Amino acid sequence: MIASVLCISREQYQQIRDMNQGVFDTYTVHKLIYSLFPLEEGETRRFLFVHKGGNFSEKRILILSHDKPLDPEYGSIESKEIPALFLEQEYYGFEVQMNPVRRDNKTGKIIPVTEKEKLLTWFTEKAPSFGFSVIPGSLSVGNTDVLQFEKEKKHVVLGKAVFTGRLHVTDQQLFVHSFENGLGKGKAFGFGLLQVVPLDKASVDA
Repeated sequence: MIASVLCISREQYQQIRDMNQGVFDTYTVHKLIYSLFPLEEGETRRFLFVHKGGNFSEKRILILSHDKPLDPEYGSIESKEIPALFLEQEYYGFEVQMNPVRRDNKTGKIIPVTEKEKLLTWFTEKAPSFGFSVIPGSLSVGNTDVLQFEKEKKHVVLGKAVFTGRLHVTDQQLFVHSFENGLGKGKAFGFGLLQVVPLDKASVDA
């Protein structure tokens, strides 16, 4: 797997906005990232990304991919291979931007999860399906928002929440699969990239 950072300067950001009728939104970022990984007909997406925002002078987008990205038309990109050992730890600190939804048992419809306590419960209950458990007391949620954008003349609305905490890997193979393929829904629009930092047992118990 390859980890990359795409940095877009203030000037380049403005150029993109000008070419996009004054808009720089979720779908704009989607198109920027997809341009780095051209897909042949029938191919499936083999990358994840998350827009980290940035300061007044620069925007940053993190990318995780099976293949090395092309050189961008706008911005600069740095890439590096992720060592296999990186994913063989037992404990990690993590951050992930999710599109929190659940299926209504009666109607079968997909509905958003919104309230803080419900979001914390939702993520904790989902964690085992990703190959890990959340360390008790470590989970927090913030940056909740609703993203709205136009895609091919359709209005798209997606809920957003950023979860941070510490995790314990319970199924190594499933955890690696989740890391490489993303968590939950909305991955084409910047959701599901699990950002992790290895921790030792002592720091987890502290």
